[in-house]
Amino acid sequence: MGKNPVRLLAAAVALTLTFVAAPAATATAAGTATTATDPFYSYSGSEPLSSFAPGTVLKTRTLNYHVIGIPTPVQAVQLLYRSTDAQGRASANVTSVVRSLTGDTGKAVSYQSFYDSLNPEHGPSRAIAGDVSLGGLIPNAEALFIAPALLLGYNVVIPDTEGQTANFAAGPEYGTNTLDSIRAATKSPKTGMNENTKFGLIGYSGGAIATGWAAALAPRYAPDVDKNLVGFTEGGVLVAPAHNLKYVDGSIAWTGVMPMALIGASRAFGIDLKPYASSYGLQVLKDLEHASIIDAVGHYPGLTWTKLVKPEYANPNSIPPFVEAVNKINIGQAPTPAAPGFIAQGNGGVFEGTFGNPPGIGTGDGVMVAGDVRALANQYCATGNKSIKYEQYDALSHVGAAAAWAPSAIGWLVDRFAGKAAPSDCGRIPAGNSLAPEKPVS
Repeated sequence: MGKNPVRLLAAAVALTLTFVAAPAATATAAGTATTATDPFYSYSGSEPLSSFAPGTVLKTRTLNYHVIGIPTPVQAVQLLYRSTDAQGRASANVTSVVRSLTGDTGKAVSYQSFYDSLNPEHGPSRAIAGDVSLGGLIPNAEALFIAPALLLGYNVVIPDTEGQTANFAAGPEYGTNTLDSIRAATKSPKTGMNENTKFGLIGYSGGAIATGWAAALAPRYAPDVDKNLVGFTEGGVLVAPAHNLKYVDGSIAWTGVMPMALIGASRAFGIDLKPYASSYGLQVLKDLEHASIIDAVGHYPGLTWTKLVKPEYANPNSIPPFVEAVNKINIGQAPTPAAPGFIAQGNGGVFEGTFGNPPGIGTGDGVMVAGDVRALANQYCATGNKSIKYEQYDALSHVGAAAAWAPSAIGWLVDRFAGKAAPSDCGRIPAGNSLAPEKPVS
């Protein structure tokens, strides 16, 4: 496998500390822009955005990579590019590219951030450009995940997966934003990459939403990208969101993801869920309208679905727009990826205050449902992709499982880039849940 990923993670800590210690004098003029009002994020051309092919580069700039607002000697190329939103409409989005430290143009890692926010100001490109905000702290910390890939000599591409309206949990949009980010990165002369550059996809939690959907959509939406994918690896995976809402219902820490997901899905698909909300639910939806996961986790202990809705909607499936939305973001209904996959999932949710074990859903890592993830892995195996590796960490919760998955994920990608045969757990993965679409009830 080459260099030891555990040692690389230790080196990544040192590299990140070096980033933070870098003198402010290394900043370029482009790196000092205030992104809250930054015109770079807006397409202002005379031609309709829809006239450009997905992945077309619309704007380019080079700036110093920032960590917690401090410029580092590392430079990033940022691209505004054309993509497609959840409703199939043309959209503009931003990605950030850090070129290989060894000058290799043939290998790249697309790293999908778990910034999990309903505020576009919290996207990784904003943090990289120098913004400092509470919701933007997560992309800053993720330098620890990005550094190992750079130390291994890969180019790293970091898309704003949620798009410029921050449609949290809207998986299909995460996927198209990620795939078109790769297209843009290989088309820009500033990145050094080209149409033959090989890519690996990697992401945890919210980053897994983007990674999984990109892998699933690639064969049809972006076959030009799919042919160059060496594999995808994801952990802490959101599969069937209707199950997750029931799993976290009434828990201690993760209940805030319920209203966040409702806001993100309704925003992405143009659905108005407010007529179904209770007065308390309306207040929660308002409070979290532009919130980060940092504002939600642990802030609503004991929150239940029934507190959020009017009494007549105690069954979520009695709300037709809800059923429509959760079925659209159920990745169990998406195509099977063609690329090899390494999927990992924790199952020690009790350590993060989630004690639920609903019938047909079971346990998970505190927010993600382990039975759903096993079902997805088995489904991929059964529908033509035999190159699926699956690991379940029964004693680890959502946060803890990330630390266990990351070194293995990096090592797994190294082997895929080296052309080694992908391992398979097909036939050995325990059974999971049904991933069938939700059905409306009257």
